[in-house]
Amino acid sequence: MLKLDGRVALVTGSAHGIGQAYARRLAEDGASVVVVDLDETATQRAAAELRSRGFRALGVVADVSDPPATERMARSAIEAFGRVDILVNNAAMFSRVPMSRVPFEEIDVEEWDKMMAVNLRGTWLPCRAVVPGMRAGGYGKIVNISSSTVFSRSATRIHYVTTKAGIIGFTRTLAAELGAHNITVNCVAPGSTLSEEEGDADAVKFRSAAVSNRSLPRIQTPKDLVGAVSFFASPDSDFITGQTLVVDGGAVFH
Repeated sequence: MLKLDGRVALVTGSAHGIGQAYARRLAEDGASVVVVDLDETATQRAAAELRSRGFRALGVVADVSDPPATERMARSAIEAFGRVDILVNNAAMFSRVPMSRVPFEEIDVEEWDKMMAVNLRGTWLPCRAVVPGMRAGGYGKIVNISSSTVFSRSATRIHYVTTKAGIIGFTRTLAAELGAHNITVNCVAPGSTLSEEEGDADAVKFRSAAVSNRSLPRIQTPKDLVGAVSFFASPDSDFITGQTLVVDGGAVFH
């Protein structure tokens, strides 16, 4: 048996890049996977790719910052697979949804609010949508995605880092609230990661800049992250909750 046989995983922001790598790994571990993203074409393509490999997968288009959309997302997952056991909150405003990299006083108020809505509210609302079912079933795994920038110097993107710091506080508080229901809540904080969709020379140069700060001096890729997400989604982490695991090749020690 695979370690996630019979489980249902919902991964937000999983039609592209790192999120898609998370969805693939959970499917390979045996889970039925719900691919959630804003991009309808890419969402259905990612789900179809999983099904073509013999996995059970559903594509759902949803804006994670919108309450009705996240409720529909949860209902669609339950209608297809009966429940949601695992939630990976990966959707975020970072690269595919562009952000400014400017001094803090130059950030537009609308952009600040959008960052808070997508990255923070977009973590809270999916939890709010799936936790009632987890609570009723007496089991759940929530994996939130933060960033190693919280623990290092990261100028000119204070709104992004603020949301990722908030996710760590959210993780700890929610873990304390849900532990009595056998629901664990943990967090992965990736370092700068080169996804398969960033294969051009400029992207490689940008991601290479982080290498000199790492104890393991190489470019980080999605395959370096999927094991941590798989661990927190699996029974191997049943007695671990409220924790943040930095996966960045040893650039920061937390």
